[in-house]
Amino acid sequence: MKLIVPIAALLPVAVRVFAQEISQRPTLTPSPYSPRVPFPNPPPRDNDRVCVVMTHGDGITDDSLNILFAFHQCNDGGHVLFARGETYTIGTAMDWSFLNHIDIDIQGRIQFSNDTAYWQANSYPFVFQNVTSFFKLGGEDVWIYGGGTLDGNGQIWYDTYAAEIYTLRPVLVGIDGLKDSVLSDLVLRNSPQYYHFVANASNVVFNNIDIAGGSTSKNTAKNTDGWDTYRSEDVTIMNSVINNGDDCVSFKPNSTNILVQSLSCTGSHGISVGSLGQYPLAFDIVSSIMVSNISMCHASDGARIKVWPGVASTMSPDLQGGGGSGAVFNITYEDMTINDVDYAIEITQCYGQKNLTLCQQYPSPLTIEDIHFRRFKGTTSSKYEPLVAAFACSSDKVCGDIYAEDIDVRSPKGKKEAYCLNQEVVNLQGVQCTANYKGFN
Repeated sequence: MKLIVPIAALLPVAVRVFAQEISQRPTLTPSPYSPRVPFPNPPPRDNDRVCVVMTHGDGITDDSLNILFAFHQCNDGGHVLFARGETYTIGTAMDWSFLNHIDIDIQGRIQFSNDTAYWQANSYPFVFQNVTSFFKLGGEDVWIYGGGTLDGNGQIWYDTYAAEIYTLRPVLVGIDGLKDSVLSDLVLRNSPQYYHFVANASNVVFNNIDIAGGSTSKNTAKNTDGWDTYRSEDVTIMNSVINNGDDCVSFKPNSTNILVQSLSCTGSHGISVGSLGQYPLAFDIVSSIMVSNISMCHASDGARIKVWPGVASTMSPDLQGGGGSGAVFNITYEDMTINDVDYAIEITQCYGQKNLTLCQQYPSPLTIEDIHFRRFKGTTSSKYEPLVAAFACSSDKVCGDIYAEDIDVRSPKGKKEAYCLNQEVVNLQGVQCTANYKGFN
């Protein structure tokens, strides 16, 4: 739904505040790598154009009109302020793709309403895996920072999804077409689904993001990925802490030139390429990915590549696929510390299908090559003892040039075994290959 703003209905918006009330732009310090494309570095905004978003402050009344008015007033060179100590409620889906050359200073708290019926009918749809979003963020040269909080009011969604798996749960931050922009110094809590879905973006930086959330009922918070990138290039994710229940970062189809570094991930499904090959007529590409300096704790995986087989498969009634093609190449995972992780490394071309024999009969046509894992250390969980990794390709015709070196990861009993299928074993240093497989992920 595109919201038409009736100006007469809006509360007043300040156009000037004292300079000390405005946050300074964060300093971006990449380590250990700098991205391929320099970080955005626009000139300061106009100090005479500062819009303070007004709020009803009761935690119930919708503040969306005030937010849109402030964005329009201070777009193209101004500065928008969500004031410290204030709570802003969003109960209307909003299109923010018009933003250009603007700083958005979130010092307060933004929370989304719990009207699940409204959001399912009106949140913004994407074209991948039934993803929808509370708002659509796009434009050019947008800086969002300030230390404030975005709260997705996730508990009602976790309970609603448990009762009806076809519930369309919005992602907390939905990006479509954003370029040359920075999101930094933000706290994200309780997303109904992914915390970020980054689509059709280029040269976007995520820095110092604090992600956490979980269910307080018996119903698990599912599919709460930290970041999913899709049809995007030159995205940097760094210096962040993630406590969630699904992928810490996931590179979905057509993600290229992505840098992920200096993250602490807890409770996740690892940092994943994929899943890919879900849609039969699609050609998925993920390439030129660098993942470095990662702490991975209490997770199902550390580094992961997951591809659907060459035959229709069902992960769950609301997640099915298989038969797609594509290419994964030039992927590096390095300097990862493992603590209580089921598999330190996992490659599978049998995602969503528990019948391994069927995957070998109908191998994925998606190629996997030029993959590097290096300098891993730590201890896995006992789930797949004595295995610490799985390198499983359904066919050596489409999967090869996979390398592991300086892998110092052991199971709780001190083993270093890895399941290896259709691999050049000589390239897998630091693990002991075996044909005994445990677990389907």
